[in-house]
Amino acid sequence: MAYRAAVCEDNGTDAGYLLRLLEEWATLRGIRLSAERFSSAEGFLFRYEEEKAFDLLLLDIEMREMDGVSLAKRVRSENTAVQIVFVTGYSDYIAEGYEVAALHYLMKPVEKEKLFTVLDRALEKKQQAERSLLLMLPDGMVRIPLHEIRYLQVRQNYVTLHAAGEYTVKRPLLSFEKELDERFFRVGRGLIVNLCCVRRVTKTQLLLSDGTVLPLPRGAYEPLNRAIIAMN
Repeated sequence: MAYRAAVCEDNGTDAGYLLRLLEEWATLRGIRLSAERFSSAEGFLFRYEEEKAFDLLLLDIEMREMDGVSLAKRVRSENTAVQIVFVTGYSDYIAEGYEVAALHYLMKPVEKEKLFTVLDRALEKKQQAERSLLLMLPDGMVRIPLHEIRYLQVRQNYVTLHAAGEYTVKRPLLSFEKELDERFFRVGRGLIVNLCCVRRVTKTQLLLSDGTVLPLPRGAYEPLNRAIIAMN
């Protein structure tokens, strides 16, 4: 697997250390790694405008001019797939990471074992994002990335899959369940929902991040909450 990372760090010694650890991790995992170092947020953004296909950003928070949090907000405003890891000498910024869905904070000096654990998590998320489901439709086959699927719902003998578009097929819901992963949870007899898309759960309704409101069957509230907590 190819993996692309950026280290945005204005301290040359710290940047070199992180790059060496990245290379060691990639060698141990058998991954083809492409890693670039940037000494400023502005330098990274200039490169990012040309090429956006980064899988991981290791961002120092305390940098001259634009800081790592501001950089992360710029990137996250148009890219929800890239994994962001902050590297900092201070714990004061941790709350700001929620705004950009940061994968983790690493305190300086960075410990190799902790970095490797975070890199493994980032790789797992990339592999999840790349998984897809194949649907056979009357006009041909379509491949739908699992992370795009919000929910699947049964109507009579048909299942409608809601993703970037809507796809309806005559097929048992159970057959889809076997092709999905741990992000998906069966809610009652006629609904499978992507837990990553759940914004709020009440006793009677399920609110998704795109504003969709789905009825919650009786008895589904507690099992659904447990599934959400277990995944986080």
